[in-house]
Amino acid sequence: MGTMRERALAWLYTRPEARAWALLAPGGFWLIAFFLVPLLVMFAYSLMPRGIYGGVEPGFTLEHYTRFFDPLYLQVLKRTFAWSIACTVICLLLGYPVAYVIARSTRWRTLLLFLVVLPFWTSFLVRTFAMIFLMRDTGLFNSWMMKVGLIQEPLTILYTPFAVMAGLVYGFLPFMILPIYASLEKLDQSLLEAAEVLGARPAARFRQVTLPLSMPGVVAGSLLVFIPALGSFLTSDLLGGAKQVMIGNLVQNQFSSARNWPFGSAASFIVMALVLAAVTWYLRVRDAGVRIVPPK
Repeated sequence: MGTMRERALAWLYTRPEARAWALLAPGGFWLIAFFLVPLLVMFAYSLMPRGIYGGVEPGFTLEHYTRFFDPLYLQVLKRTFAWSIACTVICLLLGYPVAYVIARSTRWRTLLLFLVVLPFWTSFLVRTFAMIFLMRDTGLFNSWMMKVGLIQEPLTILYTPFAVMAGLVYGFLPFMILPIYASLEKLDQSLLEAAEVLGARPAARFRQVTLPLSMPGVVAGSLLVFIPALGSFLTSDLLGGAKQVMIGNLVQNQFSSARNWPFGSAASFIVMALVLAAVTWYLRVRDAGVRIVPPK
């Protein structure tokens, strides 16, 4: 046994490609077993007829894919994409200044990063329930505004599109801040000094040097926010109620209460295809449009 082990180790040490495959084997096995195989099972289900009492029956059909293009489901898909894009834009507008301040700060950097990461110490479900207590009719927001005299009666905040958007932004904002901070923290300050020597004003330095060099972080943060927001169903379910349905709620309902696994699988694959197309287009536009223009 020891001789076989020694031979195997010697073979690995003499072949760099074998060592690389050996390092990839555990992660590759995990991805194949818990990602690729379930994905193939879902794809097979999406092409099979629905069972009478749930599940699937043997056969082949494209009915579930054509059913998804019903105006009702297209409206849900349109709403989901609109909210996901809006969430990404809001997170970018709020997160970029925060990341910029953290990257430029020296004394308070550790504390600020700790505050950004702190929400991850609590379950996302618990944080979403906390938003319910803040935005309900007798919650903190309405109580405070009535106390200071801004309103005379409680506002309807919960179970509205605003509540869903607030929950999405609150949940995914750190995913925008951290990648942008990583890009800004590595920014070579000598480039900004050179732009200043050449006469560039602060706005021009930011627009022509800082922003283009931080685009990898912006792209990474945008993807980390847009894709999870597109598949989110817990936020819209708890903060939006039955009035604000996203595509994630549709898929979740098909696998739970409706027991229509083929249609839920088909909807999942259609959304994945649309996300892949949107991300590919976004990356191509970004690669074609990002240029560092010398300051005038």
